[in-house]
Amino acid sequence: MKTLNGRVAVVTGAASGIGRSLAEQLTQAGCRVALVDVHQERLAEVHGACADSSMHVVDVSDRAAMLALPDAVIEAHGAVHIVINNAGVSCNRMFDEHTLEDWDWLLGINLYGVLHGCHAFLPHLMTVDEAHIVNVSSVFGIVGLPAQSSYCASKFAVRGLTESLWEELEHTHVGVTVVHPGGVDTNIVRDGRNPDGVDEERLFRRFAKQAIPASEAARQIVVAIRNDEKRLRITKEAYFMDWAKRLMPVWGNRLVARGLIKALGLTEMEQKRIGDYQATRR
Repeated sequence: MKTLNGRVAVVTGAASGIGRSLAEQLTQAGCRVALVDVHQERLAEVHGACADSSMHVVDVSDRAAMLALPDAVIEAHGAVHIVINNAGVSCNRMFDEHTLEDWDWLLGINLYGVLHGCHAFLPHLMTVDEAHIVNVSSVFGIVGLPAQSSYCASKFAVRGLTESLWEELEHTHVGVTVVHPGGVDTNIVRDGRNPDGVDEERLFRRFAKQAIPASEAARQIVVAIRNDEKRLRITKEAYFMDWAKRLMPVWGNRLVARGLIKALGLTEMEQKRIGDYQATRR
């Protein structure tokens, strides 16, 4: 986009993490920001910190609420130019420990939240002089990893949706970016559904230790909007995972999975599961 000053940006998942940092940095760049999140108390804090912002307590998985959101944003700000579909949750469980309710909950936010945002706002983006959509996928939208089947499925789907929009909107004034963050210090692991038998505090600490600040991820996303970048990989591991998968589609995936298990201290959990499986085969 040629300029962010005076533009209206919608940010979902704006109450914390990357979403909050995006709201703050877009405000600093001169945007008016529509803050969207289901966590009202957290969202109110961000609203108080962002001048000329509006607050919308909305569950992105709620289709009716999301379809009504553009009218509320336009009533508050007069237009909409940027939509950042950032809201996301995680479910860190092996596939056989996932319930179907886990899948409904996660896909409702991670996939349908993005779909609802794109579907609801695209007609309005087409009416302004310049517009941009950002859909936040993940490095888990590049490689498939253990204990992440639902999360990977949602993020691969976000990637596929966005890449289709690249082609459909190529000759329009609406830019589209898919974002693949690696480890970013947000609440997504802490607020997620984690496996039984895992020391959650230890997991949170190890993840946070290796993660970059949410403010840095947001900075890179804002730059990508300014430069109309189609694809943004954030963190060194995002580049490594991407190239490992390209060069070795199967073994690259296996290499990344082994590295993640070790980095997050989940080796003991994996060994126990292997032992339990082998015991059933005797």
